[in-house]
Amino acid sequence: MFDTISENYDQLNRVISLGTDQSWRRKLIDIVKSTQPKNILDIATGTGDLAIALADSSAEKIVGLDISAGMLSVGQKKIDAKELGDKIEMVQADSEDLPYDDNFFDAVTVAFGVRNFENLDQGLSEINRVLKPGGIFVVLETSVPTKFPFKQGYSVYSKGILPSIGKLFSKDKSAYTYLSESASKFPFGEAFNNILKKNGFSNVKDLPQTFGVATIYVASKA
Repeated sequence: MFDTISENYDQLNRVISLGTDQSWRRKLIDIVKSTQPKNILDIATGTGDLAIALADSSAEKIVGLDISAGMLSVGQKKIDAKELGDKIEMVQADSEDLPYDDNFFDAVTVAFGVRNFENLDQGLSEINRVLKPGGIFVVLETSVPTKFPFKQGYSVYSKGILPSIGKLFSKDKSAYTYLSESASKFPFGEAFNNILKKNGFSNVKDLPQTFGVATIYVASKA
């Protein structure tokens, strides 16, 4: 599914989020930069937007990892165009079976990817395994507003408008129906905080964005 939407993925994300996804990513980046990591793993990197944006940090090496060859191909073209190949490596692998040693990365990021893990606990457990003790884990993920009228407006937008926009951009008409449904069903806020704690993370906090339509989660490895 992600292979089929890879060519239009970046453009569509700007449209369906009304451009606000860019500001959410900048906040995530600032959080990661503040810890001055030397090596970063960006899981579910997609077309590499976040990995590329992290390139001006103190990191010496950034790995963008995704299971979709189509997404990685688009991302590699962007990296080559920006001449960032020495700093960013794109890797095709399963986020639930990471090909890295224990305690390997200073920071791990996931932007709009954890809700696509087939086994959420397994994916988070793997992230905890490869993260160094004291390392930072930052997640940006969709969530659902809980206050009137944003809750009602989000429901109309995500169930009615978003899939229709997706069909205009994508050959795969089911893709954005899936994405909107997975967003509405994913545990958010305190529920996701508890899942992170269960999988070995500490100092967990959530930072709702734009009336709660997205949330940044920050955690560390004890």
